Amino acid sequence: MRLDHEALGSYIAAGSIYNLQMDSCDLIVSMEQTQIGPRPVVGAIVVASGLAVSFLLWLLYVHHASADFAGRWMFLPALNALLNGLCAIALCVGLYFIKHHNREAHRTSMLLALAFSSVFLISYIVNHALHGDTIFPGHGPVRTLYLSIVASHVILSIVALPMVLTTFFFSLTSRFAMHRRIARFTFPIWLYVSITGVAVFVFLKAYAY
Repeated sequence: MRLDHEALGSYIAAGSIYNLQMDSCDLIVSMEQTQIGPRPVVGAIVVASGLAVSFLLWLLYVHHASADFAGRWMFLPALNALLNGLCAIALCVGLYFIKHHNREAHRTSMLLALAFSSVFLISYIVNHALHGDTIFPGHGPVRTLYLSIVASHVILSIVALPMVLTTFFFSLTSRFAMHRRIARFTFPIWLYVSITGVAVFVFLKAYAY
């Protein structure tokens, strides 16, 4: 009997996806069952977030991009805006699910939002490492509006990072009362940061790119 290689490949791929899903579920369950004290973890999150923010500030205001990459990889700002938009959609979908008491769908949506934000952060770092910061050339009221959006976006981004990680920690360790308490603040801040990230791109697309 001749072996069908395509069928075998499909079977192996399906098995790999299934194993990956099972490993992810096992990881979440193990975190839920582990009684980890919140204080040291939250403290570690704050320290790690502070280091990450310090690196980003250095990247924005100290690092000088090489001229070798001028005009190359120019798709990154649009990719960043897309990822921010997808994150905002996932957050709204997650809110809808939890309002309808669908915890599993809510968790999936919020993990997806976290994934979009994580990929955005990587793309954002690469973009600024290669191209540096983009100066907004507009003047008058539009410049004031743009700078107001950017300032609020940056400040709330700094606040959002440790809050998002802490909110996920409380959820994955089944501390749902604490999760709900902080999520009431994390959600609107995270959503605002995602939406204003798209708005910043729209302003720069209209006046700078």
